[in-house]
Amino acid sequence: MNTGRWLLRAASIAAALGLWQLLTSLDVDLWLRFAQFPTVGEVAAAFADRVTTAEYWQDLGYSLRRIAIGFLLAAVAGVATGTALARSRRAADLLGPLIEVARPVPAIALVPVAILLLPTNEQGIVFITFAAAFFPVVVSTRHAVRALSPVWEEAVLTMGGGRLRVLVSVVLPGALPGIFGGLSVGTGVAWICVISAEMISGEYGVGYRTWQAYTVVDYPGVFVGMVTIGALGWLTSTAVELLGRRATSWLPRPAGAGRPARRIAAPAPVKEPAA
Repeated sequence: MNTGRWLLRAASIAAALGLWQLLTSLDVDLWLRFAQFPTVGEVAAAFADRVTTAEYWQDLGYSLRRIAIGFLLAAVAGVATGTALARSRRAADLLGPLIEVARPVPAIALVPVAILLLPTNEQGIVFITFAAAFFPVVVSTRHAVRALSPVWEEAVLTMGGGRLRVLVSVVLPGALPGIFGGLSVGTGVAWICVISAEMISGEYGVGYRTWQAYTVVDYPGVFVGMVTIGALGWLTSTAVELLGRRATSWLPRPAGAGRPARRIAAPAPVKEPAA
């Protein structure tokens, strides 16, 4: 990314923070009420105080561990299930109806189920995180596998390759762009649900601490939690995107998206032989 784009992005963030500071410092109270909002300076001061405490980093560790376990389980199970749904008619008949019935249910609505089903709150939060990321990965994998052209599969079969060879050499590599699209969506949904689950039934974590700050009317503390959640979500989604680019480095990239496009030199003009 060139310097101009970095400057433009930094300017947009600075403008948003400046508008926030202006509206809150002047106690603007029109249709939107900014009188109760903390200023940028107050949030920055609260953030500086929080990051020096062991409690902040403990909550960070709990939330990251829950996301890591739930998301990795969802990634493995989601890719396997989506591939099976797309490649096997029997799997589509057995699992497809269950997936379609369960998919519209919000993961956060599974909190009572997790409380009743699992022995600890920690396992329940991981289960909700898993459920949140699982369905986007399943759907994106299923569509990506179904969209593959049968030409490459037929070529491998013609050359004597078996089903496993087709799966490893054709299906999974060809579906990787769609799979990572689902993983990227699943990361964001997983963060939404893990924070919500921590607010409802957690004992530690960024979501629990943010809700606790709200109950004691510590509004700067609430915004510290929001900033932390946003930063964690951005970092994890960026990591998934970078991993996806590395795994699909064989794909052509448009100019301006990542690496610059290589210029192909024009062929030299052919000189006519002298008469």
